[in-house]
Amino acid sequence: MALPQLSSLSFGFTKMLLPLQIKSSSVAIRNFHVPRPTQCMASNIVSNNSQTILRQSSYFQPSIWTYDYVQSLSSHYKEEVFAEQSRVLKEEVRMMLCKAENEFDQLELIDVFQRLGVAYHFDNEIRNILDNIYNMDTSNRKKSLNATALEFRLLRQHAYDISTDVFDCFHDETGNFKKCQYDDIEGMLSLYEASFHSFEDETILDEARNFTSQILKEYLNQKRGNHLSLVIGHALELPIHWRIPRWESQWFINAYERKQNMSPALLHLAKLDFNILQAIYQEELKYTSRWWKGTSIAEKLSFSRDRLVENFIWTVGTNFKPDFENFRRVITKVNALITTIDDVYDVYGTLEELELFTEAIDRWDLNAMDSLPDYMKICFHTLYNFVDEMALETQEKNGYHITPYLKKAWTDICKSYLIEAKWYHSGYKPSFGEYIENAWISISAPVILVHAYFAIPHSFKKEELVNLEEYSDIIRFSAMILRLANDLGTYKRENETGDVPKSIECYMNESGDSEGDAREYVSSVMCTTWKKMNEEARSCSFSRSFIETAINLARMAIYMYQNGDGHSIQDPEIKSRILSLLIQSIPIA
Repeated sequence: MALPQLSSLSFGFTKMLLPLQIKSSSVAIRNFHVPRPTQCMASNIVSNNSQTILRQSSYFQPSIWTYDYVQSLSSHYKEEVFAEQSRVLKEEVRMMLCKAENEFDQLELIDVFQRLGVAYHFDNEIRNILDNIYNMDTSNRKKSLNATALEFRLLRQHAYDISTDVFDCFHDETGNFKKCQYDDIEGMLSLYEASFHSFEDETILDEARNFTSQILKEYLNQKRGNHLSLVIGHALELPIHWRIPRWESQWFINAYERKQNMSPALLHLAKLDFNILQAIYQEELKYTSRWWKGTSIAEKLSFSRDRLVENFIWTVGTNFKPDFENFRRVITKVNALITTIDDVYDVYGTLEELELFTEAIDRWDLNAMDSLPDYMKICFHTLYNFVDEMALETQEKNGYHITPYLKKAWTDICKSYLIEAKWYHSGYKPSFGEYIENAWISISAPVILVHAYFAIPHSFKKEELVNLEEYSDIIRFSAMILRLANDLGTYKRENETGDVPKSIECYMNESGDSEGDAREYVSSVMCTTWKKMNEEARSCSFSRSFIETAINLARMAIYMYQNGDGHSIQDPEIKSRILSLLIQSIPIA
């Protein structure tokens, strides 16, 4: 059967079937940050009430982050003296922003503030500047390509309605960008970064991305070692729009320090702010580590992955600001429970046990535990208590009864996992379309974002709750990117260990194409989904905090799976990234 063309490949995102509507013949997949292990799989024979059960056993590496090590973390940057230094520096830097009168200077400062990770301190000032620039009549003013592309990118990022028509003046009579612009390397870089904020059918930005990337690569081949080449190489690896703010801050602090005419006060603030937030993260991690140890899951369910620190790092990448402390604590627990339950379905549980567990989740009744084996009772009871605690805290604080929303999200993902398990046990190979219909749910983004909505410090709105329950497009697009990035990063390992076919294999089975062609196709679907999410982010009714959370979840997926399975393997690169973000402070002269 011929696959749909990329331009029409939507799989009905706005009316995609919900899990309860999906028939057993039309779905499945697995994982979030929870793919199969890199270690070997083996049979494990368990005797249970005179009955012999043949199980798969996984040999996941123990966590490299021990409980005692995590609890020993401490930073002197939590002391008040550093908070006072930060307050003084913020006022000095605020004056820099207020004194900048030239439009391009203002935009450049906003861009630098964002990349250094300190823009959140100046939200009001930045919004006022962008409002003024957006409302200014510039029809008779000529701007450089660099200035135009930077303005376009920042306005798109902040959900202003700006058209690609702003680039018309840079076109020749054939509708292509004038070749005389190609020598403007900074303009090419700015246009390249802007192109990743495109919507569907904005072909001008697709063309811009193609030719700017080629020009930038040629520049790198000729010149290396200067500040501009450093930034270009970084951009070609991943654009700003796809990067995680906190890790981008860490990289850009080092790059900014090498720049001529950099501001010592701004650099000092960025370093100090990074270290102060790091101290906050350490205390949050210690709290969630104590909670995790208290569940005894890592000890009693030894078949599952103990990845508490990795589960925490996802939350820092998704929302790094200090006022999101409760969010990071809640979502770390969600992530840890997802990882464990996914391993129950993916590795250990028999099909009969998985059906009983799914039914118990659907009933959402502690009495439903009676029919479950002991290891499942631990999972169910921990999940039930967590949801009950979160719902009670939310009702006391906001007056909303949120249990039905949380329960539905867990039921949906477990039903999705069950279908996946049935596919695995029956040897069924889904089509690409069948796979995708369930893939965006089993990857766990919906359950994460439903909990995130109630954990984010914002006001709840009744109309938003309807969209939340139905998994609106901003959730679906984020989930799709998470799923496809996961599949691209974990395909090789999972193909070797044996697994339910994922997007790459499903496409290969259906089209007869090679793995390379399949990877290219899946990547193109992911790029198209980014465009959908860009447009949805501008127009959907959710708060900017929730929208940014959904986008950052997609960014984290790219970050964690960029070079393989960054969640389960605990490879040296991911270890180094975690150390630099959570443990190693940035030296301040």
